[in-house]
Amino acid sequence: MNPKLQKKINNLENIERFPAEELLELLPIKKTDNVLDLGAGTGYISMSIAERVNTVYALDNDKDVLEYLETQATERGITNITSVVGDFREIPLDNQVVDIAIASISLHEVQPLATALKEVNRILKDRGLFLCIELEKSETSTGPRVSSNDMEVEMLDAGFTIVNKIYPSTQIANQSVYIILAQK
Repeated sequence: MNPKLQKKINNLENIERFPAEELLELLPIKKTDNVLDLGAGTGYISMSIAERVNTVYALDNDKDVLEYLETQATERGITNITSVVGDFREIPLDNQVVDIAIASISLHEVQPLATALKEVNRILKDRGLFLCIELEKSETSTGPRVSSNDMEVEMLDAGFTIVNKIYPSTQIANQSVYIILAQK
């Protein structure tokens, strides 16, 4: 493995995250569900949810990181994760194939956000759920951020209904987090 890729994987593996198990408790997960993990990276969501669902589509724009995820899944005997190399603004999946979409600390990087959210809506089945976890925008934010209020407006504009909005006490890298559960 090249050193640059190894460094990226190490960074992704060691990043502070919201516990996947706590996120998954917010969803009515069924064994027949197909799930999209937006910005899958090394698979912290994909690996956690795989045993509970039919198929996980692990979407990321980095083919090499997805190959690493596939290797990790194989080593753990997980066979229902499908890697999808692509962009949030043009998700390479058919219409209405996913029951649940999850974006964990990944949408703040996407411009225009509206395009990505419309794509998530497109690939979700009717009444499908979208779970968004993001860092709250604040006066001290460094890097791109989307405030919870702006995210909610963008989700509504993309055709979602807000089911729940949560402000957990858990912080990531000393930054506040918000969780929005929306339905198509």
